[in-house]
Amino acid sequence: MVGRRGGVTDEQMADSAPAGRPLDSIDRAILRYLQEDGRASIRSVAERVHVSRANAYARINRLIEDGVIRGFTARVDHERAGHGASAYITLKIVQNSWRTVREKLLALPGVAHIALVSGDFDVLLLVHTPDNRSLRELVLTRIQAVPEVLSSRTLLVFEETDQVLDS
Repeated sequence: MVGRRGGVTDEQMADSAPAGRPLDSIDRAILRYLQEDGRASIRSVAERVHVSRANAYARINRLIEDGVIRGFTARVDHERAGHGASAYITLKIVQNSWRTVREKLLALPGVAHIALVSGDFDVLLLVHTPDNRSLRELVLTRIQAVPEVLSSRTLLVFEETDQVLDS
């Protein structure tokens, strides 16, 4: 998302944005509960963390405004949703091509997560596809066709477990 505010992009603003206020134990409890159930009502959040509804409402709004909560989403069982093959794919890319590569990867089907990382490779990509044949097609035909991708390595996921935020 590249908006313009006085010549500064949203991305540049995010890079220079302050870290936000520190989270206390109630904020962390609210986050844990919302990660477990993003559809929880304000009343149930307030009861669960032992604060008033007004306090829970204000805290959730502050967490949203501070960018701690970036949105609400459903946790999907990928296999039951028809994506029986998952993989982490590591990529080595041409130096200084991150933004270009990121945009091309975002356009690919099944991409769940993209991260620029340090270490033996440059990009870590999580994908979900209907089956191994689709995964092979994605890697060999689509990802390796990106000119800035120098090499890739595919790590099949045998089992996944999501973890909620620790206190």
